[in-house]
Amino acid sequence: MTTFIIAVIVIICLTMIAVIYRMVKGPSASDRVVALDSLGVSLISLIGLFSILVETSFFLEIILLLAILSFIGTMAFSKFIEKGDIIKRDNSR
Repeated sequence: MTTFIIAVIVIICLTMIAVIYRMVKGPSASDRVVALDSLGVSLISLIGLFSILVETSFFLEIILLLAILSFIGTMAFSKFIEKGDIIKRDNSR
């Protein structure tokens, strides 16, 4: 079972390299946002597998934190692409 988990960790690391390449060279901004979201999911799964490998539940809180940050980051980039501004400011004062 340990060799299977290590093999999956290596495969996820290789896919993360491909996703980072797509994030840098993406033809459009929406491709970069999808790549960033995929990178977050890959990182969460990598930490989950590492948590299984070392037989601890300490990393589960880190997984939850990364999931929340990944969601917020994806929403912020999507809003920036759609409207060009993340936080609407009222400058009439």
